[in-house]
Amino acid sequence: MNALTRRQWLAGSAALPVALGYGLAPMTALADPGVNDVLPMVFNALGGISNPNLRLLAQEGEAAVGRSGTRLDARALADLRSSGTTAVNITLGYVFGDEDPFEYSVAEIARWNRNIQAHPDQLLKVRSASDIRTAKESGRTGVIYGFQNTEMLGTDAGRVATFAGLGTRVVQLTYNGANAVGAGSMVPENTGLTPFGHDVVAELNANRVLVDLGHSGEATCLDAIAASTAPICISHTGCRALADLPRNKTDQELRGVAQGGGVVGIYFMPFLAEDSFPGAVDVVRHIVHAINVCGEDHVGIGTDGGTTQIDDMPAYHKLIDDEIARRKAAGIGARGEKPGVVPFIPDLQGPDQFRKLATLMADAGLSSRVIEKVLGLNFLRLVEDVWGQ
Repeated sequence: MNALTRRQWLAGSAALPVALGYGLAPMTALADPGVNDVLPMVFNALGGISNPNLRLLAQEGEAAVGRSGTRLDARALADLRSSGTTAVNITLGYVFGDEDPFEYSVAEIARWNRNIQAHPDQLLKVRSASDIRTAKESGRTGVIYGFQNTEMLGTDAGRVATFAGLGTRVVQLTYNGANAVGAGSMVPENTGLTPFGHDVVAELNANRVLVDLGHSGEATCLDAIAASTAPICISHTGCRALADLPRNKTDQELRGVAQGGGVVGIYFMPFLAEDSFPGAVDVVRHIVHAINVCGEDHVGIGTDGGTTQIDDMPAYHKLIDDEIARRKAAGIGARGEKPGVVPFIPDLQGPDQFRKLATLMADAGLSSRVIEKVLGLNFLRLVEDVWGQ
């Protein structure tokens, strides 16, 4: 599929009315039959490449996995390919923990370089938008290196250039807590972008690294939107108007991203419902609301998960309950995390998740053009704007 310029995208876009049952009037152009048969492009703005079942095996002493519980194996790679994923922004580097943030992040980049080198027929390291098109044309998945914190910068905004040179293409300013750049979504004071944070945003812009405002507090998010001279993203979030939880974004934040030419990714996470037990229909509800706020050119997906299904749900529930308790004790948990909750949408698991979502969006009245934009083309346009062709 040939890439379109931003001007062509905007010229071809129309105002989007949304189907009955999702809050607005029915659409005049319903989705084309067969939209679920072929996925032209899936750009997952925040996802993973792993077999989560290995974490259960590790508990039984049958597999060795790292702190993140991820390891590439044949099933994870096969499911990734079967899912139709063209490109995925993975989280590597320091997020939280006892490691030295800088050293750990450099080591993680080296580890993922080795992963990709070991699977050249399946994976391609992404440095530019053209690499995503190359991945699509060659039947591989583009792997985008992204951070979910800026702790690895220390007090030196110039380290942005170092990590950009190593291939980091997306940087999230904060995790749930506060850091030297700003405040995360769980900081009660809701403080804004710090002077150092302004320096970091300027360096990210100068090095053509995509600024990600996932996990940020509202004031930090709005300040960063105003500070950035390039379009930005919220790689994985939900809509606060539909579920009033801190990890979701207000309409003001969503609108600000869109007005700057950016894209908002809707996640497959428990925060889509205030009781923390959403279903696939809730993913569509949040996509539709985001489209109504942002416009059809500014909404995508960032699942915050992988494409391999859990085999033993009761055992996995126990594992996640224990992890939630550890996150709470470490002060990095988010409101909405609680026992019995899993970090994915149970009826959107496995390699068919994007086809299922496409069908549900079509059932909701979204046209095939809009579905293709949400599944991948909007984020492709964004990285073309920020990284260059």
